[in-house]
Amino acid sequence: MGATKTDLFTKQQNDIAMMAKALAHPARIAILQYLVKKNACVCGDLVEELGLAQATTSQHLKELKTAGIIQGSIEGASVCYCINPKVWKQYKNLFNSFFKDIELKNSCC
Repeated sequence: MGATKTDLFTKQQNDIAMMAKALAHPARIAILQYLVKKNACVCGDLVEELGLAQATTSQHLKELKTAGIIQGSIEGASVCYCINPKVWKQYKNLFNSFFKDIELKNSCC
């Protein structure tokens, strides 16, 4: 398998792909939905909420944190997570610009 050729694509195309990759697992979507619903920092509830092993949940949290869409703070022996509002807005704006309204003049298929 060859290396990706990200330099062939625009910054926006690479950004959308990176964001889509961060969201490309149902567990990560569930984590984000839970954090949005709680609208607060969440510490130990995620493992119970998802029904996944602690290590698996931690790996998904790491992917979301690496993408910047969540942030974490250490409180005692645990790490609490919440949505990073600045990056959330960037994701929203980028995906909204990508999924713009279209009008097909004829059937394309």
